[in-house]
Amino acid sequence: MTDATDAGELKISCENIWKIFGPHPERTLKSMDHTKSRAEIQEQTGHVVAVKDVSFQVKKGECFVVMGLSGSGKSTLVRCLSRLIEPTGGKVVIDGDDVTAMNQKDLLELRRHKMAMVFQHFGLFPHRKVIDNISYGLEVRGMNKQERTEKALEVCSLVGLGGWDQCYPRELSGGMQQRVGLARAMAVEPEILIFDEPFSALDPLIRREMQDELLDLQNTLHKTMVFITHDFLEAIKMGDHIAIMKDGEISQIGTPEEIVANPVNDYVRDFTEDVPRYKVLSAGKVMREVSQGNVAAGVEPILASAKIDSLIERVSGSDIALPVVDMAGQMVGEIDREIIMRAMISKS
Repeated sequence: MTDATDAGELKISCENIWKIFGPHPERTLKSMDHTKSRAEIQEQTGHVVAVKDVSFQVKKGECFVVMGLSGSGKSTLVRCLSRLIEPTGGKVVIDGDDVTAMNQKDLLELRRHKMAMVFQHFGLFPHRKVIDNISYGLEVRGMNKQERTEKALEVCSLVGLGGWDQCYPRELSGGMQQRVGLARAMAVEPEILIFDEPFSALDPLIRREMQDELLDLQNTLHKTMVFITHDFLEAIKMGDHIAIMKDGEISQIGTPEEIVANPVNDYVRDFTEDVPRYKVLSAGKVMREVSQGNVAAGVEPILASAKIDSLIERVSGSDIALPVVDMAGQMVGEIDREIIMRAMISKS
């Protein structure tokens, strides 16, 4: 994960997005009572509200996770970003450009040059070799074969598929096929990568490996990523910020630490219940606050952003409270063995 606070300018802005399925969605949006629940609107109008008045922002270089159970509206919402699904209402702005107002030519340019998607079920062409699958987007752009092959080989190596370029998808494992899907998306050098539950079809071990590899790539490439998942542990591992959805609405948006530390309702709390808090919370969240001051000479301070699990060994070997400092080096609190132990066993 990148440091979202330093991620720079705004990349994506979703403003009051609605998506209604039915014979008269626009008319229904204008006439219905917006305070009604999804079930009530469906009963009264015969229309399904898949996304209900959703707003969020994504900064350049961060990974924004949209998390929710099946039917929560997460996939529909993310498809509205590129208008693979047309929003019924609201606005999507990317780099200051209103995507919802784009004509088909500009929309095609956006999809070909600025964003790419990685899908759950790979979506590979079975009759094409790995190298040709990876270079497909470049082929669509009109790049000549030699150039696109060179680029595809470069990306192939980057995702750990060196030497497999002449194989067909059927000759690869599920994890390797997903690497091809990732490489195909990366080959066009998009500014925005959209992942639709990319690892959910993989075995748990391969899934963790792919998560780690994607995080390693992100630390190098610093792409803007929107990542869909139904797995909260995956969400807190991958996301700089997480939006948790239910019935088409966002229940809470925050950093993994904010959501684990302060769930806004029982729905969100249920997701956080089994999360090892000490792996998510930072020293700044659990420290004993003190007035700002200087750290005593000879004492190595602890950064407020340091995760608790990285401090266990150091604090457990000390009988004194250790100073916690902010990014400017000013002491803002202290932490000791008792505080760490309490954070490790706490579920609330």
